[in-house]
Parts: sequence; structure tokens; C-alpha cells
Amino acid sequence: MSDTLFLVDAYAQIYRGFYAVRYLTNSLGEPSNAIFAMSKFLIKLHKEHPGSCGAFVFDVGKPSFRMELAPDYKANRPPMPEELRTQIPALKELIHAFGWPEISREGYEADDLLAALAVDLSDRQVRIISSDKDIHQVITDNIRMLVPDRKGGFEERGPAEVIEKFQVSAEQIVDYLALIGDTSDNIPGVSGVGPKTAAKLICDMHSIDNMLAHPEQIENVKLRDKICAAKDILIKNQKLVKLKTDVDDKPWADKSLLERSNPDWEAIAAIAERYELKSIIKEINELSGNDSDDAGGTTDDDLFSAAPGKEQPDLFGGL
Repeated sequence: MSDTLFLVDAYAQIYRGFYAVRYLTNSLGEPSNAIFAMSKFLIKLHKEHPGSCGAFVFDVGKPSFRMELAPDYKANRPPMPEELRTQIPALKELIHAFGWPEISREGYEADDLLAALAVDLSDRQVRIISSDKDIHQVITDNIRMLVPDRKGGFEERGPAEVIEKFQVSAEQIVDYLALIGDTSDNIPGVSGVGPKTAAKLICDMHSIDNMLAHPEQIENVKLRDKICAAKDILIKNQKLVKLKTDVDDKPWADKSLLERSNPDWEAIAAIAERYELKSIIKEINELSGNDSDDAGGTTDDDLFSAAPGKEQPDLFGGL
């Protein structure tokens, strides 16, 4: 799959690494846990998915069209921890040094840009590295998710895997999420409707639109009343959950912006040396053909012994 387009939900992966590896700094006291985790992740991508096309997709600002619908959208999210904020410039530098382009657009969430990119380029194979439930709505035979798993690998999800996991099709994911809500995004669902009930409702009624148009076909009277009472919530939720694929002035209109370049090993090594990540320096030397092994700094053993009683953290999944 040499021309496969690989798209990474950047902040999702950054946060995952930040919380998987804790209590790591260099000798100057600068936090380096997210940088270590991202280095491991980027090395993994370089080894296993060395395609020529791709991008890390970043959120920038608040999604204006969703904020107009629901001013309290994601209001429950805490601000970025300062220990992570200080690492963002180095993280972006590291991502670029590995040859990955960066895509962002003011006022759009990464999920929207990931979906828009995937749909625009769906004539080719697209792999979206993310665990976000919203992304499942754009999955097709060509557009698939690579979901980080607990073993340090990726679980590939296509149309069949979506049905297996959620008991609804990719085309029905918007209605499924509108019914159950999403606490992480501060989107309330229908009271008393969980994943199993939502999946059965959709299986029986096919869509929320059909439920609202023909509520008498919902056999369970209590459930029917709940759906009717939640009409406004459901309509709003559909709009909040549906990813915006019709992005104007697309940052990727020039397809050359999606071309991955060869890693700049010297730049990567300089970042690893600054943060004293000895194990990363060793891997970089092996990958670049430089067998020098005299760099000092943090080893994996040092890292994992920094938090007494903790097992080796899961860098790629399970958070």
C-alpha cells in the first residue's frame, strides 16, 4: 500500500502518550514524557507504515459551528496541563523532523479535518489512526481506522468491524451516538438509552428520522415516550456528532502538502539529546545507520522505575 494515505489524530496521540508515561524530565527539570512517548510512536510508524503520503492533523481553536449549536459543547474538558503545554513546540518539531506534514484549520476539530481529508481522497486507501468513536461514521472499504490497542499495535476497522463492535453500520453511527450521547464532549443522550438499546432501536427503526416520524412503531411504550420527549435533543445531537466534510478553502488542496519526507535523523537526534532520551538515541542511531552508542541520558529502565510499583506503560492504547 505504497500510496496509502495515513492520517493521525495528533492531539489524541499526544495526550495518550502524556498520560501513559509519567514523571519523566531531563536534568534541567524540563518535562519530557510526551516527547518520549511520541518518539516511540513515530519510530513505530516509520518501521511499520513507511508510506509516502500522510499528515498529523491538529485541532486549532473552538469549532464555531458546534459552539453555536451548543455553547456548553466540551465545556467539561479541563485545560491542557502545563507540563504538556511546554512540550508542544518540541513535539511538533519532532513530528516534522520525522517527515510528517501538519494539517490544521482555525475553528475546525481534528475529527472534521480527518473525515474531510478521507472523504476527499477516498479513491485511494486511507488509514486514520485514531480511537475516536465519531470517526467510525466515515469508514468504508477504502477508508479504515487503525485503532491503537493494548498490545502496542493497531486494530484495523473497516465496515464489518464497525458492525461487530457497535451492532450498527458506519452509516448509522451518527444516529447511534446521538442516542447514547458522549460524556467526553458534554453531549447528553436520551435518558435510559445505552449502547444496546440504541443499537436495537436503530436495527428495528433504521434511523432517528424514522423514529420521530413513526414513533408508534416503537413497541416499548416507555422507550417510545422517551424518544418523543427527546426530539429536540436528538436533532441537535445529530448535528453535533456529524463530522463536517465540506470544508471550505481546504488546507490540503495542494496535494503536495500531504507528501511525507525522509526523516531528518540529525534533527531527531538533537531533540532526543536535549531531553536525554538514551533509548531513543540508540534506536535513532540504528535506524539512521549510525551505530554510535555513547549518548548519555534516560534509559527505558530509568523511565519505568521512575514510578515505583508501576508496570511498563501502554504507549499506544488502553487509555
